[in-house]
Amino acid sequence: MSEHDSPSSNQDATAIAGLKILLIDDSRTIRRSAETMLTREGCEVITATDGFEALALIHRHEPDLIFVDIMMPRLDGYQTCAIIKNNARFRRVPVIMLTSKDGLFDKARGKIVGSDHYLTKPFTRDELLSAVRDQLNATAAA
Repeated sequence: MSEHDSPSSNQDATAIAGLKILLIDDSRTIRRSAETMLTREGCEVITATDGFEALALIHRHEPDLIFVDIMMPRLDGYQTCAIIKNNARFRRVPVIMLTSKDGLFDKARGKIVGSDHYLTKPFTRDELLSAVRDQLNATAAA
């Protein structure tokens, strides 16, 4: 943490540099665009195409934050999030659900399985980075 009382936007940008982020999405386009946006901010990005692949990567890389698509084959985002949040080692890792659905039911279901935030696709660079910063601030405050 900085000694200054009010962080500038430059300090915000450096705050996410060095974060290890796991991005789980079966869409190659979403994985590539989000990875590019986050890498440019100095994040280390690990990608997975589904929940099964992600669960192995979580144990190997121990990410600081996880983005997970809701609609995926084999193991969907709700199931993946529930498994992560039911693991004592990883339950404090923020999970942000990614989806093209913006319904109240989907958001509620995400909360039930333990998601920390919800980001609707397609998202902008600012929305993606804001979601990361919001989770960092929430984690720091907890």
